[in-house]
Amino acid sequence: MDTSKHTLSTLFEQLGLASDSAAIENFITRYSPLPSSIAIQDAPFWSASQAQFLEEGLEEDSDWAEIIDELDAQMRH
Repeated sequence: MDTSKHTLSTLFEQLGLASDSAAIENFITRYSPLPSSIAIQDAPFWSASQAQFLEEGLEEDSDWAEIIDELDAQMRH
């Protein structure tokens, strides 16, 4: 069982994206602000598998949900 604490870096790794601090900052800057009418998992910049991972993480309130929520909050600014 994976009991490690998830971070934005590990979330980006899980999504198959560059996961260093600069890459994460660039991603958030590039795609923000995300309109409030669009759920993070429905944003057009995700691949189908990335969107599915995010949706399942939130729906199942998995151990990824908290960090997905953090990314969501950062992308709303």
